[in-house]
Amino acid sequence: MLVLGIESTAHTFGVGIVTDERPYILSNVRDTYIPKNGGMKPTDLARHHATVAADVISQALKEASVSIKDVDYIAVALGPGIGPALRVGAVVARTLALKFDKKLVPVNHGIGHIEIGYLTTGAKDPLILYLSGGNTIITTFYEGRFRVFGETLDIALGNLIDVFSREVGLAPPYVVNGKHVIDICADQGGKLIELPYVVKGQDMSYSGLLTASLKAARKYDLHDVCYSIREVAFDMLLEATERAMALTGKREVMIVGGVAASVSLRKKLEDLAREWDAEVKIVPPAFAGDNGAMIAYAGLLAGKHGVFVDVGNSHIRPRWRIDEVPVPWRA
Repeated sequence: MLVLGIESTAHTFGVGIVTDERPYILSNVRDTYIPKNGGMKPTDLARHHATVAADVISQALKEASVSIKDVDYIAVALGPGIGPALRVGAVVARTLALKFDKKLVPVNHGIGHIEIGYLTTGAKDPLILYLSGGNTIITTFYEGRFRVFGETLDIALGNLIDVFSREVGLAPPYVVNGKHVIDICADQGGKLIELPYVVKGQDMSYSGLLTASLKAARKYDLHDVCYSIREVAFDMLLEATERAMALTGKREVMIVGGVAASVSLRKKLEDLAREWDAEVKIVPPAFAGDNGAMIAYAGLLAGKHGVFVDVGNSHIRPRWRIDEVPVPWRA
């Protein structure tokens, strides 16, 4: 079985092709939009995705050494994400499904991140930290769905770090030689400045931390502010994670999403896991950020269990939560 997956929820237009036999992932091609200045405008994202879509699909088919006619299903991320960006991926997927008479598989972007984590880390029954630019979620699978134990109440951890980096002039680019610019900045600091620390039960709030950090950047040494925002933000996540570990008794902690690449966060989580006799499993960098392979792989699992959608009903869902998605392949 071959599945072509399309990812277009935010800054990346990606296409992956997977099979149900080893090595599973045959290709994973993407093109990421990087604005010259400021944040991402939805209209610019849509224009970028529409411009690169054909070339990315062609390259993915070429790298997998298959024809579109060989593909069984077209999987597409229908949400959550940025509306105009989602629409480009959905239109491309519908077009391929209709033109080549393929079934369409709806995929939740977050489920894609989680399933590629299972595949690449070998985790069996983990507590999952889904950390990206748009999501900060602590979850695990229970009775047919991924249940949310804790999440951000406002902006995501990745968004906090990216926006702060951009507003103080450190980014773009956000990652240099595989390391986020806030880590590079923080490693030159060491004085802890008092910043808001907000954990409510299992949930975290990062918006106040962002505002206070931007104010602090005008008063204190920037390296010390970078160090402080990173330490406070990560410690908030660790506190919520530790509570979830105590509640669930899990002995694996799996980290997926773009923030999984943070070396400093990895060390903190490994120290925490050691205290709880647990093992940390982190998705490889090639699959940490948004990519088409994760959509294709989740689509393969779903398609094998009869999860399809008619083209006429393949609406985008910008606020589609992972705990709204039935997961029959893990039941």
